[in-house]
Amino acid sequence: MTELAFTKQGLTERTRAAISETLSGQRHGLRAFLPIAGPAVVASVAYMDPGNFATNIEAGARYGYSLLWVVLLANFVAMLFQSLSAKLGIVTGHNLAELCRTHYPRPLVWAMWIVSEIAAMATDLAEFLGGAIGLSLLFGLPLMVGMVITGIITFGVLQAEKSGFRPLEYIIGGMVAAVGLSYVAELVITPPDWHAAGIGLVVPGLADGHAVTLAVAIIGATVMPHAIYLHSGLTQARATVRNDRERATLIRFSNREVMVALGFAGLVNLAMVMMSASAFHSGHSDVAEIETAYYTLMPLLGSAAAGIFLVSLMASGLSSSVVGTMAGQVIMQGFVGFRIPIGVRRLVTMLPSFAVVAMGYNVTQSLVISQMVLCVALPIPMIALLLLSRRPDVMGGFRVSNVTFVAGLIGAGFVLLLNLVLMMSLLGVGMVGDIQG
Repeated sequence: MTELAFTKQGLTERTRAAISETLSGQRHGLRAFLPIAGPAVVASVAYMDPGNFATNIEAGARYGYSLLWVVLLANFVAMLFQSLSAKLGIVTGHNLAELCRTHYPRPLVWAMWIVSEIAAMATDLAEFLGGAIGLSLLFGLPLMVGMVITGIITFGVLQAEKSGFRPLEYIIGGMVAAVGLSYVAELVITPPDWHAAGIGLVVPGLADGHAVTLAVAIIGATVMPHAIYLHSGLTQARATVRNDRERATLIRFSNREVMVALGFAGLVNLAMVMMSASAFHSGHSDVAEIETAYYTLMPLLGSAAAGIFLVSLMASGLSSSVVGTMAGQVIMQGFVGFRIPIGVRRLVTMLPSFAVVAMGYNVTQSLVISQMVLCVALPIPMIALLLLSRRPDVMGGFRVSNVTFVAGLIGAGFVLLLNLVLMMSLLGVGMVGDIQG
């Protein structure tokens, strides 16, 4: 797969014909929706990756249900920007990275590419390590062996694209379903305090400086830079549209898919925090690591709960590692027009994960730090996407409305504000003790 086959030639003629029938109005209801569905499901994997496990477990264990509002707000921001990314690809036939290369000065493009590659490596660190941790704990393997197996499985899943991109979508969708069903089971085993959860959803508050750090990490784990780039790549040539009416129809179906797929991902993230709050906050609030969570769940709730937790972590790590590799291809080829075999890219992005383990760093803390790196890098694609979506020479009659643009600015501003607070906290400048909404 030396080119972005999944954006250009990964659909069968049967699927393309079904999409064409939908756009022409010959299909209705679920029969119309299913052929178009896929891009948002793939992108949603980024919102349920092992970085989410690490941040959500610590958030629930240490602060109970009080950070649920951050997860909810982050999910709304994610929905907005993923829908804008998908729309950009549909309208222009190009992905976000390609349009940045076309419309922005070359030095800025190179700087954006470098930051985006760093973010992609941070993403892959979380995804790859998460899958390896799940495998090693579930089967009692050394972590390094789990990493090797994770790499092999990732390579194998990526090879499914040779039969068309639809099989890859089915595999990823199956893993997404496994994560979701696992947390349905966890909530049945560990019933949350629904009243406290309701308050945590609607009453903002950050108890201390560490809560600020965790909030930033949650944002970084939820609104993912590489997913914003990837979504536009997945939609840029998915369907052949003959006029603006069909283009508007495709955008409408895309928005519905974003609502469904990311709504599901948001519920999974909320369930992660609630499970952690219910299981750990009273008596085990010091649980801040994935391995500790597993070993604490075992005596508290039994082997079934602990095993389900690991299965969901493993499915999350494997699926998100595949998607992260795909996003890396979009970023590199889009920004600099340079491509490498996807197997080589997979090997390169695996190296930081092996280095972290080989040097003996705390794995879960490395995951949390990687999410903070993502949040710092996140404003770049967010702002670039907003500006391009606003330009009539790029979007024509599909440029975003004033309301959507302002909502996007508020979302980007929220991320920038959290980043500023984080930087001040790390530098010891104006450290906030208690921040209550």
